[in-house]
Amino acid sequence: MNAGHVFLEDARAQFKKYKNMAERAMAQVSDEDLFREATESGNSMAIIAKHMAGNMCSRWTDFLTTDGEKETRNRDDEFEMEPNWSRKDVLAYWETGWERLFEAVNPLMPSDLARTVTIRGEDHLVLVAISRQLTHYASHVGQIILLARSFTGKDWESLSIPRGQSEEFNAQYWGSRKASRPDFQA
Repeated sequence: MNAGHVFLEDARAQFKKYKNMAERAMAQVSDEDLFREATESGNSMAIIAKHMAGNMCSRWTDFLTTDGEKETRNRDDEFEMEPNWSRKDVLAYWETGWERLFEAVNPLMPSDLARTVTIRGEDHLVLVAISRQLTHYASHVGQIILLARSFTGKDWESLSIPRGQSEEFNAQYWGSRKASRPDFQA
């Protein structure tokens, strides 16, 4: 297996992981909290999701053949919520963005990583463009998680190892590792 294949498999897995984490976080909040801004000049989870979807629709549509910043994109509009939008509307647009991403990324081959794509008139290797978007989305997913965790308080269900349970997790992890390796010496 070559490094390009490993990179693409990992990028696909990371995109799926971040999508799942954001969805699990948003599922824990009420509709009111999904649209709530923590500060007067802040963004709600719904706005962040809308922005991410708008970015994805622009960047990943015709990824290899057109500029990633489409003429039809209105980035400023992504930071304004439609007055009649519901959770269902936000999540439908969110899903559209992710569909575009996976339609573009899934068929890529290691040889595509050295190709050049354009974003806002700048040339980028496909590998760099993927890394750039993965980092961008990870930062916004972190914002969604922070907001969701803040709004749910003590009712928050951890997306990873819950606080105070690392020792239990490690015992289970290392216990299963020892059991599956007859050559493991404790």
